[in-house]
Amino acid sequence: MKSLRTILRAGRSIRDHFAVEHVSPAPFIASIRRYNGNKLRHDTRAAMSVTLLAVSQAIAFAAIAGLPVVYGVLCTAVAALVAPLFSSSRHTIMGPTNATAFMLFSFFSVNPALAGRWSELIPLLVMMVGIIACVGAIARVADLMQFVSRSVLVGYISGAAVLILANQSVHLLGVGQWMAADSASSFVSLVTGLVKAARHVDWVSLMIGAATLVLYYGLMKWKPRWPVFAISLVVVSAVFGSLIRFHVPPFENAATFSTFGMNELMPRMPHVIREGIFNDISSLLGVAMAIAFLASLENTLMAKALASRCGDHADVNQDMFSVGMANIACAIAGGMPASGSLTRSTLNFESGAQSRFASFFSGLFSLGFAVLIASSVGWGVPLIDYVPKAALAALVMALSFSLFSIRHIRICLRSTSDDAVVLWITFISTLLAPLHVAIFIGVAVSISLFLRKASRPYLVEYEFNDEGELLEMGEKRKRPIPAISIVHVEGDLFFGAAELFRTQIQRTVSDPAIQVIILRLKNARHLDATSVMALEDLILFMRGKGLHLIVSGASRDVYRVLKKSGVMITLQEGCDRRKGESNLFLTNPRNPNLSTRGALKRAQQLLGTDKADIRIFYDPNQQPTRT
Repeated sequence: MKSLRTILRAGRSIRDHFAVEHVSPAPFIASIRRYNGNKLRHDTRAAMSVTLLAVSQAIAFAAIAGLPVVYGVLCTAVAALVAPLFSSSRHTIMGPTNATAFMLFSFFSVNPALAGRWSELIPLLVMMVGIIACVGAIARVADLMQFVSRSVLVGYISGAAVLILANQSVHLLGVGQWMAADSASSFVSLVTGLVKAARHVDWVSLMIGAATLVLYYGLMKWKPRWPVFAISLVVVSAVFGSLIRFHVPPFENAATFSTFGMNELMPRMPHVIREGIFNDISSLLGVAMAIAFLASLENTLMAKALASRCGDHADVNQDMFSVGMANIACAIAGGMPASGSLTRSTLNFESGAQSRFASFFSGLFSLGFAVLIASSVGWGVPLIDYVPKAALAALVMALSFSLFSIRHIRICLRSTSDDAVVLWITFISTLLAPLHVAIFIGVAVSISLFLRKASRPYLVEYEFNDEGELLEMGEKRKRPIPAISIVHVEGDLFFGAAELFRTQIQRTVSDPAIQVIILRLKNARHLDATSVMALEDLILFMRGKGLHLIVSGASRDVYRVLKKSGVMITLQEGCDRRKGESNLFLTNPRNPNLSTRGALKRAQQLLGTDKADIRIFYDPNQQPTRT
């Protein structure tokens, strides 16, 4: 029965965990009730602007991932359709992005055995990304993303930008056929391959890329508010694509993309009931978690940034849920992983979008473009066949340069040494390790440095002099009577601080004059299993030496943790309840010193005296108080 009650209590705790700030399954219903013609007009206009950029970027990001164009176009349409139905942000536009696309490319580059099965594995991978994000949202994991340093993301995005630049240089220079099959497996091998292939540069590809960059930056300077990326791609494709299609020398051999047909737009469910499915899930689990983490992090940062500009409140767990649902839909439709797009979301906001349905309309328009592109094959004018790979590579490289935020890099390098270390380690990791590993290396370093600072308690020893003044402890001297040491515990007593705290107390106990230690836990917070076990070890250690430990000023939360963990029994061992003896004294909000007075009386009772030297430890950042 006792075990059953324990299980029921655990079940109620889990239920209460999810009942608070739960994820809504259909937040769009409230938006429908408040929708009107004015919002429709603004949302439609914004959606048109976003769609022009979204479709052109979809082609680019599919190329970055090394996938057929249809994967990017379907992801753009489906993610934009599904995500706003579940998100909290009304300006977010989801679809393929630079960082997630190249993470996908990086994974398959270092796993050539899996690369040959990408058509079978991509839907499964995207489905796993969606499920991981949904489960994380329900478990409110997004709340923990605030502990991921921005230095990690800045370093990762900067490193990914360098990798994209190097990778797209292959298409810009037209040296793909001269590169080794495994040259893309690492940054070093990619750069080495480019240097070896430099003498085989295709000047036609280089000329197309250079003309594309001139047009792009010219339009950016002349009309920066126009959809410059889309216009540049259309103009270059119309000019150079026509020359390539009609075999006009010297452009007849320039590489282009291939248009997809209507059959490729049909939904394709991942094949999960087959032999070897669990081996595939095991192989993809690491990159799926990395993409889900990165997509949710990108979406969270973007949603918060836009919410702060329009006075909205961003529910990060609800937005993470929208990331999961969008990816599940993309897996069924046959798209690539989806994430929150900063460029498209910012354009949506600046274009005057009023509600979440601007994204929905953009998805509809993108789907229309997908049907148009697929239908062009039957008309004898396959549109994507007009897009030169060199032109798209040049535009992707131009887009990648915008990922370098000099201001953010400068802030990270100059703020603290820890931020600089995290930035450099994450940046270098992206160049030397697979991207799905590099992002977690950066996160691990960031959290490690944070815990190092958060879990370093400092205790300064004080004592009363003959005049009753509280002064810092001077030269050690032998005490004529047993001493009582009062230890003020300030801050978080979580797993990172527990061991250091126990070590310092044990070092204090090594003083032969000390017989009793009173732990003041009034300002101690966040006790966990590690800190409670450390406290129990400390109690047993002191009892082994014939010493005593008393807890005073404990809050109700501390009392609850000690009681539920069973350490209360260890603490109260030897106390005669009939005589009112106790080693635990709860804090009194009206008079916090009452618990210390009770602890001192208990200490004197244990020592068999009514007089004792009292030494006080306190946080040097706090003002010392006399007891």
